[in-house]
Amino acid sequence: QVQLVESGGGSVQAGGALRLSCAASGVSARTFCMAWFRQAPGKEREAVAALKPGLRDTYYADSVKGRFTISLSQDNAENILHLQMNSLKPEDTAMYYCAAGSDNYCYELSLKAYYNDWGQGTQVTVSS
Repeated sequence: QVQLVESGGGSVQAGGALRLSCAASGVSARTFCMAWFRQAPGKEREAVAALKPGLRDTYYADSVKGRFTISLSQDNAENILHLQMNSLKPEDTAMYYCAAGSDNYCYELSLKAYYNDWGQGTQVTVSS
């Protein structure tokens, strides 16, 4: 099981930037994918960006391509998943969740079904 704790959310004006971080403990060779999802009120939870640890495979939702960047770094024994969000828009307002998929290979990075561990979420609010 992977434990995930997000940080870095907040309020920003349109055009601004935020960097989300997710401290991930328990990541192993069987952690096949990690991702950021978001959920706005009244909407489905959707994948924003995802990657496969140790590989070049990444996924970005069309709505964030060119503006958001996902990356994974290591600080001592802890893995940290980042989401750099630039040129933010009001429609980016949502709760953002970090997720990890272990034990089953992630054939589709954007599918929620592949992710079995989730963080508690961090709120991002973008005002116009």
